[in-house]
Amino acid sequence: MPKKSPATKKIEEARGILRELGLPPAQQNEISALTLLALCGIRPNDPWAKSYRHSLTVSKGVMDFATEEFRKRYAPNTRETVRRQVLHQFVQAYLADYNPDDPILPTNSPRAHYAITESALAVIKTFGTKDWLVSLQRFVAQHGRLAEKYRKRRIKNLVPVVLSDGKEFELSPGEHNEVQAAVVHEFAPRFAPGSKVLYLGDTAKKNLYVDEKILANLGIPITVHDKLPDIVLFDSKKKWLFLVEVVTSHGPMSLKRVVELEAMLKKCKVGKVFVTAFPNFTELRKHTPEIAWETEVWLADIPDHMIHYNGDKFFGPR
Repeated sequence: MPKKSPATKKIEEARGILRELGLPPAQQNEISALTLLALCGIRPNDPWAKSYRHSLTVSKGVMDFATEEFRKRYAPNTRETVRRQVLHQFVQAYLADYNPDDPILPTNSPRAHYAITESALAVIKTFGTKDWLVSLQRFVAQHGRLAEKYRKRRIKNLVPVVLSDGKEFELSPGEHNEVQAAVVHEFAPRFAPGSKVLYLGDTAKKNLYVDEKILANLGIPITVHDKLPDIVLFDSKKKWLFLVEVVTSHGPMSLKRVVELEAMLKKCKVGKVFVTAFPNFTELRKHTPEIAWETEVWLADIPDHMIHYNGDKFFGPR
């Protein structure tokens, strides 16, 4: 195995420091490590004890340091990535101070700058020494771990869903899952009363809920969950299968999508109702030309009404 260069080793150490300090995985990458090295003024052969506080802009400071000292050259448009996906999180994690030399600088000032915080500097200077663990624990106790803060915030924002049989789930945050929850809580009682959820997806966990037994009995292949619409409801009295696509994921029930679903569900002999769920009229207007005839449109912000793209029946299976 070839010996690692001092630059590679130092970048790996910086990534390890960020991980131990509790930065999220997205801020443990190479560009984040180089940003930390720049803020600390650490070159490939420098010990971490030589870290010092100085102010740097993004382009002429952080990015030039990466190029000159570590031979890592990034495109000019990477500046925004460093600012928004690295330094913003460093500030939130108490690793960096924003505009310490001139706190009243406007947000878009070309002189905007960053510096390592005094508390982060104190712990980083001990990396690789017997004092590292103690100083690390002291920093975490005082400021916490950003990854944990993000996780708690995400849990707080989860979208609750309660199925008709009382099963409870929490969907990951976002407009898509908010509309999915509305389909279960608002659409189903109005337009598919008594129906049972057979499939419920999630933007973070693809197959959040799957009733494999009933799907199999209906002739729906168990191996094609990833091709099903976002929500599948079944009315056992009418023998209607509601196939609901939330437009914020794969688009509306277009003719192409309907043909795909009909081919996939050819062994399923119950009636099929194709529905596109939108959050509001604004989103509907963006997709109107794509919507297939003989399908249904439902708006989460007007839950009592349905828009029918006309066919030989007002509402029901094709």
